[in-house]
Amino acid sequence: MNMKHFLVAALMGSVVLVQNPAPAQAEVLRVLNGQASSTLNVPMNRAVVVETDSPFAELSIANPGIADISTLSDRSIYVLGKTPGRTTLTILNAEGRLISNVEVRVTPDVAEFRERLRQILPNERIEVRTANDGIVLSGIVSSITRMDAALQLAERYAPQRVSNLMSVGGTQQVMLKVRFSEMQRDVGKNLGVSMVASGSRATVGTGIFSDGNTASAALSGEPFTSATPRQGAMNIRFGGGSFTAQVLLEALETQGMARTLAEPNLTALSGQRANFLAGGEFPIPVVDEDGRVAIDYKPFGVELEFTPRVLDNNVINLELKAAVSGIDGAASVTQSGVPVQAFRRRETQTTVELRDGESFAIAGLLEDDFRASARQVPWLGDIPILGALFRSSEYNRNQTELVIIITAHLVSPTRGEALMLPTDRVRPPNEADLFLRGNVSARSGTGAAAEVARQDFASPYGYVMD
Repeated sequence: MNMKHFLVAALMGSVVLVQNPAPAQAEVLRVLNGQASSTLNVPMNRAVVVETDSPFAELSIANPGIADISTLSDRSIYVLGKTPGRTTLTILNAEGRLISNVEVRVTPDVAEFRERLRQILPNERIEVRTANDGIVLSGIVSSITRMDAALQLAERYAPQRVSNLMSVGGTQQVMLKVRFSEMQRDVGKNLGVSMVASGSRATVGTGIFSDGNTASAALSGEPFTSATPRQGAMNIRFGGGSFTAQVLLEALETQGMARTLAEPNLTALSGQRANFLAGGEFPIPVVDEDGRVAIDYKPFGVELEFTPRVLDNNVINLELKAAVSGIDGAASVTQSGVPVQAFRRRETQTTVELRDGESFAIAGLLEDDFRASARQVPWLGDIPILGALFRSSEYNRNQTELVIIITAHLVSPTRGEALMLPTDRVRPPNEADLFLRGNVSARSGTGAAAEVARQDFASPYGYVMD
């Protein structure tokens, strides 16, 4: 029975030990009388105990806004960190003599910050340190988005006191290829009929012969000029004596085709803005407040401006502004007696997301402008068949189609030998090539670069728009 009671007592004691574990050891700084103490580091919103080897009678803290103090006994001090910063704790004995000045440094709670950082960004290798009263982040992250998330979280623990020493790993340079393609087609037709008849008492004219001077010149046989452009004309004159008549048929048909293609390429670092301009600057006179004429310059040509950001899983976010502009000779204004040319500009500004090698058609424009007009002599122009002699018709149609396509690539630097310049395609000819063979350039070599060099610069011409 004694052995049984002994075992029961032992089991009961072990249960008590399990249910009441020993308390965790608190952080303690021991201060010896008359000796310099080390710096007391206190995490924000946490406490540290300071113990002295002799009883103290008076305590003071230089800046209560940084740390708060309270006494646990005549040898123990409870220090609570409130705001990141530095201050001084002064300890005096009963005789008013200085026991020690303890430097208290309150730092952000990096332990909690590390824990939150591991929860939010578990796969990122980010190191967290404290420096003075701030946080220093270092290491390599996978993307700028992850870096921004870590910095935003750090700002919650040390506002405006975060030092970023992190770097972004992987490919973070983006090459943007923008293709502008525009087709224009103009078709115009007009048919004009002008008649004049002169008798002994009156002269009647239509079309360009409605002008008296032109009618008199036509009837007298003198040369005259039509005010409208013409490609073909037929002049019929009949009669004699007191009656003379003349009929002028004018026909014009115009067809025009234009093709515009620009393909600028530009490379930029993720998060950095890049600009590209291939063209020039056109001088434009402007009048200042004093009435003096000054010169302002307006850029024209192929313009490209974009800001790439590489996100998670190699997704590329693009803020893009692209434009193609040129001088429009068909429109101009006069400023202070100086003609000013107008500009024709096609521009787009947007934000898209795409992956490496993917393309987007970010802008498209289809215009179909149709104009038709007819001028006729009242009533006479409505006569069937014969009314065509008293009527002039004009027809114009303009078609324009514009497409802007972008392609983004993640790129990295390469060796210079792998890149080819346009000047590498040809070399100056020698005397035999120039005088005997008639070649203005000599081409030689092997490999891919030489194959490109052997291609002719001439291009096929003539385009058809369905």
